[in-house]
Amino acid sequence: MKSAVKFWNSLSLVKQIIIGLIIGIILALTLGDKVSGIVILGNLFVNALKGVAPVLVFFIVMGAICQHQKGQKTNMKSVIVLYLTGTFLAGTSAVVSSFIFPMSIELAEGAGDVTPPGGLTEVLQNLLFQIVANPVDALMNANYIGILTWAILLGIALRHASDGTKKAIGDISEAVSQLVRWVIRFAPLGVMGLVFNAINEGGIEALGAYGKLIILLVGTMLFVALIMNPIIVFITTRQNPYPLVFTCLKDSGITAFFTRSSAANIPVNMSLCKKLGLDKDTYSISIPLGSTINMEGASVTISVLTLAATNFLGIDVDFGTALLLCIVSAISACGASGVAGGSLLLIPLACSLFGIPNDIAMQVVGVGFIIGVIQDSCETALNSSTDVLFTAAADIRSKRLAGRS
Repeated sequence: MKSAVKFWNSLSLVKQIIIGLIIGIILALTLGDKVSGIVILGNLFVNALKGVAPVLVFFIVMGAICQHQKGQKTNMKSVIVLYLTGTFLAGTSAVVSSFIFPMSIELAEGAGDVTPPGGLTEVLQNLLFQIVANPVDALMNANYIGILTWAILLGIALRHASDGTKKAIGDISEAVSQLVRWVIRFAPLGVMGLVFNAINEGGIEALGAYGKLIILLVGTMLFVALIMNPIIVFITTRQNPYPLVFTCLKDSGITAFFTRSSAANIPVNMSLCKKLGLDKDTYSISIPLGSTINMEGASVTISVLTLAATNFLGIDVDFGTALLLCIVSAISACGASGVAGGSLLLIPLACSLFGIPNDIAMQVVGVGFIIGVIQDSCETALNSSTDVLFTAAADIRSKRLAGRS
């Protein structure tokens, strides 16, 4: 038994999830209802995520904002503009691709109880009331819009706090992230239960829907990496962007694909920036910051999975609401945790725009973990490589403007 446990712990989380996925499929196809109790593993996993996600969003976003340093002369304004623009346009690309190739995902109990909003006016009205909700109430009821609002406001207010206070908030943020890591360690068992339930109820055809969802997600991320980002870089630098794009994908993206953590890829990105001859005062700030707020892949994931849920629930999404989703997905993506699967925990925030309750939104998160073996690797590769890409673009632009003067 000790040898088996040791062998299991020696496997990466990706391999463990794949094993859980395969076991869930085999059990559903061979034993079916005879082992239906295995469904509880998926429910426990989803409920654990449901419990920790609101606290994670609150402290991660507040901690990231309050740690911002003022007064240092760098190219950070340009870098941040590129980060936010890229994240917003990535979400927009995901919305457009979801409209062109509409996708639906199977969700379990409670789906029929959802009352969709009447239109953009009702969405905005609900949004405003969620924004001004009591912060304690927002945390207790998983009101992610309210949580995000109070986290941003408190983060801004705490920028003038003492270093000790900022350090304490940073420590709490890291502690909550550690809780998430512990929960995610049980992802193999959770995925086994979720896949078993999906196949047992919807048949083997349910796997086909997951495959199509992965194709849409990865295809959108490739479009962002190879078409949209090069256009942004060309507008910024007035140079052929592809040599820089391919360098960042090769030297940063491949490593991030396997580590599945933007935070873990920071040393690789710092080394690449040094190799490219970028300004150290800029990249020493922009790379760690980018691992927190530059989340193009996360924005794609949040938008695609949210719209797949609305399609299943029969919620009509008009252009105005879709545009609002782009903004919300970009903002929420900026709060994505640096741990593997961190962006999935922000899906309920986007789902709340459409009146989708937290119980159902967390089922969408569960679907995200099922496809996360591929989705999260591609997402992290896009996120992390873009940190260097946009830092380099800002540096090239700065040197080009300095050369003119």
